[in-house]
Amino acid sequence: MAQNQSQTIPRDKFLTIAVNLLYKAFLESRRAEAKNVFRDMAAGRSVHLTNVQMEDRSQVRFDVALDHTEFRGKLNFGAFRSSLAMLVAQLSDALRAEKDIKVFSDENNPDNVIFGLTAATEEDGEVNVMVLGVDSSETRGSIELRLQYLDPEQFAPESEVAPASPQA
Repeated sequence: MAQNQSQTIPRDKFLTIAVNLLYKAFLESRRAEAKNVFRDMAAGRSVHLTNVQMEDRSQVRFDVALDHTEFRGKLNFGAFRSSLAMLVAQLSDALRAEKDIKVFSDENNPDNVIFGLTAATEEDGEVNVMVLGVDSSETRGSIELRLQYLDPEQFAPESEVAPASPQA
């Protein structure tokens, strides 16, 4: 019986793997294939992307999921792809510049993290913000890349928040 082995890889190497997998699955692949994966994710399913062979020859399964509960407007493949392209570009630029990317983890589950780079896009007058999260808990048996839309209002500058109207 095979046992799961836990291994740690540097954050920049992990992000490079994640960015490359997302790029290949959604931006480089044929539109019809990428759209099918998107449909499964939009329906709430986690989708198997690939297995990656690590330096020690072990295999790691990578899945991808989408949380679009905070998406503003009508989510379609074009809007998703635009958000993802921006996120991949932001992450790639940060990796090339060797920037330290903040990581936020769940207090109750340190294997559940969100990387602190955002991708803001606008579709039909609605702003949406996407981030990359990861669930690497051993109970999963895989690493799940979580593409997640966040409430864009939490990123709005104070000046854009509507002031309270004065009472006459």
